[in-house]
Amino acid sequence: MPTAYILLNTEIGAETQVLNALKKIEGVEEAHSLWGVYDIIANVRADSMEKLRYIITKRVGKIARINSKLTMITVDKQAPVLQEQVMFEQNPILL
Repeated sequence: MPTAYILLNTEIGAETQVLNALKKIEGVEEAHSLWGVYDIIANVRADSMEKLRYIITKRVGKIARINSKLTMITVDKQAPVLQEQVMFEQNPILL
């Protein structure tokens, strides 16, 4: 299931308004206020990449008083283990 984490910067004093708007969007599983560089982090899930893109661009992107956003889409694919990695892990070199 495609998942994204979105970091948002809001206008000063708009954190609660943006947070409440996020929580009303279908697909937003979690949204929390932050201290630091970003004001809000949101976890978004959808059935497909197309729907995830729609939620991020059309729904979240339309919320007023957001100055900027950074979107990170997770990759859940397992990379195949190479034979060399297995051999190294079984026979570590001691220095």
